[in-house]
Amino acid sequence: MNLEGVLEGLLFVVGDEGLTIEEICHTLEINEDKAKELLTNLKKEYENDNRGIRISYLGESFKLTTKKEHKAFYQKLITNKDNILSQAQLEVLAIIAYNEPITRIEIDEIRGISSAYVVKKLLSKDLIKVVGKSDLPGKPNLYKTTREFLDCFGLSSLNDLPVLSVDTPLEGEDLFKKKEIL
Repeated sequence: MNLEGVLEGLLFVVGDEGLTIEEICHTLEINEDKAKELLTNLKKEYENDNRGIRISYLGESFKLTTKKEHKAFYQKLITNKDNILSQAQLEVLAIIAYNEPITRIEIDEIRGISSAYVVKKLLSKDLIKVVGKSDLPGKPNLYKTTREFLDCFGLSSLNDLPVLSVDTPLEGEDLFKKKEIL
């Protein structure tokens, strides 16, 4: 049986969820070295210019993703304004990513303005999720970023976020630049 072909099919079937190395090993009944070998071989095949997808490691999983060099064509296909994150949405995402888990009230305190509508929009886009209740009065929801957030920004984990320092301004880096999500 061609395990590379089976792995390719598995990656396609799971879509945005992706597969961890452990899930690959368990499903294909192989060891980690064999799983890494299969991933490496498939990844090399997708590096060919005549292929439109690649294997990426995002959100702690291996996934089939589109090639960045073809982005202009994907953007032509997807022209829906709902796919653009506003300045406020980017601000709230950054606050959550750097402070999670966090309540909406804590987000509001950092921003100095109500974020209720923005949080609802981010929940509807699956970029954040409710992960529990705080012990604060009223038991407000606690929010964290999702795997979709990691995918959207091309991160393997939150550890890939730039390190922020209160003392040092970011040089030429605009964390709140409008970002399109595909």
